[in-house]
Amino acid sequence: MNENVFDILKERGFIYQCTDEDAVKEVLGRQKVKFYIGFDPTAISLQIGNLVPIMAMMHMQRYGHFPIVIIGGGTALVGDPSGKTEMRQMLMLEQIKENMEAQKRQFAKYIDFGENKALMLNNANWLVQLNYIELLRDIGRHFSVNRMLTAESYKSRLETGLSFLEFNYMILQAYDFYKLTTDYECILQMGGQDQWGNIVAGVDLIRRMLSKEVYGLTFPLIVNAQGQKFGKSVAGAIWLDALKTNPFEYYQFWRNVDDVEVEKLLGLFTFLPMDEVRQLGQLKAPEINRAKEILAFEATKISHGEPAAVEAFKSAVSQFGLADPKGEIPTSSSIKAIQVAPTQAIPGIELSLSELEQGIGIVALFVKSGLCHSNSDARRLISQGGAYVNEQPMTDFNMTITVNYLKDNSLILRAGKKRYKQVFFK
Repeated sequence: MNENVFDILKERGFIYQCTDEDAVKEVLGRQKVKFYIGFDPTAISLQIGNLVPIMAMMHMQRYGHFPIVIIGGGTALVGDPSGKTEMRQMLMLEQIKENMEAQKRQFAKYIDFGENKALMLNNANWLVQLNYIELLRDIGRHFSVNRMLTAESYKSRLETGLSFLEFNYMILQAYDFYKLTTDYECILQMGGQDQWGNIVAGVDLIRRMLSKEVYGLTFPLIVNAQGQKFGKSVAGAIWLDALKTNPFEYYQFWRNVDDVEVEKLLGLFTFLPMDEVRQLGQLKAPEINRAKEILAFEATKISHGEPAAVEAFKSAVSQFGLADPKGEIPTSSSIKAIQVAPTQAIPGIELSLSELEQGIGIVALFVKSGLCHSNSDARRLISQGGAYVNEQPMTDFNMTITVNYLKDNSLILRAGKKRYKQVFFK
């Protein structure tokens, strides 16, 4: 490939900050580089929030660069304060090990770890055996406390409290970069925008200790149209593990994104050509629903494989119908080739939009829709885990549904496995 992967990442929306944009672009165009991204094993599964760095790694590997995935078995013992308002819950060593093994299996779905193609390392291998006094003398002396406190990850925590344990995190992450540079010739660290201070600290440490130029690059924080951190649903986090978020629920998460997010998400979370991404992103309702189907299918295919994506697509179409755009629009060949059985229409009712603007209790909504005969019937449905709004489970009797839940001026309610009602608001 003659294209520079830096241009690909920038066009698709991956680049937020860079230590030296011209230098990074030049080195990525001149040679195949070893780069790393760290992931702390704080849960048994990765989440959709981890997908931005994972997708970036996939692009980099496709262009011949060498990914190093760092599983933070050592740094997880300390806890990263970045993006947190309070100290992370401390994890036991056995839980960290269990999480690491599960995440290793997940990474193999995205990154080719064949011979001389990529590495996966555990930073506990070098961090847990560090001598504290030597660390203070050899590494700590290169860090200015005044400068460390200017990092956003620390500044945001000073009012609520920052433990000395967490304060060490920047030093440990910088040491990771130093270790990977000396032992593996790694010259680029990538991470989320909340990691900027830690990444720059590593670049500076390597310059001071090795007189070597290395680089850092961060990805933007992805938020939805309401400004909320991307990757959350009404039911909680969207996981990459099919046992925690099944492929159909995963598909529906993408299918239900806001119209204004479609182009951005197609650029970040699919490999579709950017010309097609821009065409799809410019569509207006109701045609934009076809673009959402393509986004959902392509994203599900990447994380769960094409057979699972096909089944999720067919299930969604059989329940909700196929998007019916007015006129010819761009389509993905992967969707276009799928044959879908005739769909069953979902019965609908109409309610006042002003009523939704004031907020409708979840119990009252299911009664008004006709899916439940009484408030007690609705509460029983909710307590048994059978109530869904836009395929998101409703578990709280006191939950209020507002306009934030609207998709194309309607809601899809489900009671149990097969009873649906579409509620239109005008």
